Amino acid sequence: MKTNPRNLLAALAFVAAIVVFSSCGRETSSTTGWTYNDPQTGGFEVVPYQEQETGPGLVFIEGGTFVMGRTEQDVMFDWNNQPRRVTVSSFYMDETEVRNVDYVEYLYWLGRVFGETYPEVVRNALPDTLVWRERLAYNEPYVYNYLRHPAYRDYPVVGVSWVQANEYAAWRTDRVNEMILIREGILDWDPDQTNERNFNTEAYLAGQYEGLVRENLRDLDPRGTGERRVRREDGILLPAYRLPTEAEWEFAALGLIGNTVYERVVERRLYPWNGHVIRSSERRTMGTIMANIQRGRGDLMGVAGNLNDAGEITVPVYAYWPNDYGLYNMAGNVNEWVADVFRPLSHEDVADFRPFRGNVFKTPVRDEMGELVQKDSLGRIVYEKVTPETDPQLPSRRNYREADNIGHMDGDLASSRFYSDPEILETRDEESLMYDYGTSSLINNEARVYKGGGWRDRPYWAVPGTRRFLDQNEATNDIGFRCAMTRVGSPVGY
Repeated sequence: MKTNPRNLLAALAFVAAIVVFSSCGRETSSTTGWTYNDPQTGGFEVVPYQEQETGPGLVFIEGGTFVMGRTEQDVMFDWNNQPRRVTVSSFYMDETEVRNVDYVEYLYWLGRVFGETYPEVVRNALPDTLVWRERLAYNEPYVYNYLRHPAYRDYPVVGVSWVQANEYAAWRTDRVNEMILIREGILDWDPDQTNERNFNTEAYLAGQYEGLVRENLRDLDPRGTGERRVRREDGILLPAYRLPTEAEWEFAALGLIGNTVYERVVERRLYPWNGHVIRSSERRTMGTIMANIQRGRGDLMGVAGNLNDAGEITVPVYAYWPNDYGLYNMAGNVNEWVADVFRPLSHEDVADFRPFRGNVFKTPVRDEMGELVQKDSLGRIVYEKVTPETDPQLPSRRNYREADNIGHMDGDLASSRFYSDPEILETRDEESLMYDYGTSSLINNEARVYKGGGWRDRPYWAVPGTRRFLDQNEATNDIGFRCAMTRVGSPVGY
């Protein structure tokens, strides 16, 4: 009889927990024999931990290996998504795109906390509603209604840049973790948070934020005061919400878990559903259109009385059927930002495991005594790029030797067409020299990938393997986003 590896892992974890926590009724170390969670032996704490909590709005995505990249004909002849087998860790992803109501909640919080002293924070977060305007179309009603009118409450937010999407994800992390601490009875509600006095996860863990304490955890350190704040080791706080990497997004969109028999992928999907057309091939739903796209020139929703996708522009985020991971609208409706910096040949260069281009390694700013610098004016810990001063071992590390690795394995000045022109070398920065940005290319370190196809795209762009890019500070009326979260511990869960 074949043993299920999930059941085996669960059994081994259970046995390990019994060994550690149930030796003669006392919790002891298997390597030193010292007692855990005992003030008399120093108070070293080992908390029982079963499973990562699934954050609000998220679904679990079991990772694995897959062929990332082109599955459709390369009709654009960009050659920027060559097939490549990679492995993606298990992670969590939003069930739907972030909605207008979600983003308006974010804007409300920013206005309440920062609006009086730092109104620019609220202004910088506002979506660009003017993305709806076109020279030869009457779209003014969307300019004024789409974001805030209750009729569009459950529609995906658009007009949000990559930078704004990241700021939203950071804010969401803090609100979710604050809610967890309130739920656990550690903090109390504090509706009067203003300016730098607001809950920030990193600031709380670094001891830079106290909050309205209801009841701290018991401190078993005999040198302590008898109580302490929550630490990362307690496993109570969740990892950060963030944008998914391109590999994570594409893996989740394909939903190959529904096409897998043991380790055999029965059919490599073109879209997030079975079949090679935009309509359903299932018997119960035969012929039903599966995504909100533009079927042809001038045909965005079909004929009155028999609308094909019933979406003149975007549609509510729960429209259509979810894929096999339970994710809605991974094709069509709106394109979605991912975390990666765009390079045409990234698929050839990135790592086999958790591929990603965009790493800029940072560390918290510390003073001469090694203490963390106080928070910034918005209550956040200040970070800086890693340097030999902050990390003396940096020049001799084997895995990286500089903070900014966006352009790693992506050419250098010697491969630039300007390499022999000393005048140009002196007057232009390295990045513009490498890509001739603004003259013959729009690729630089602020070009971010977006995927998935939108309401005004043809079916070609609904294929998860296709990819495009846009400057991280720009926005359109057909690009939205959804958040992801790292999975810690077992890749299968119990």
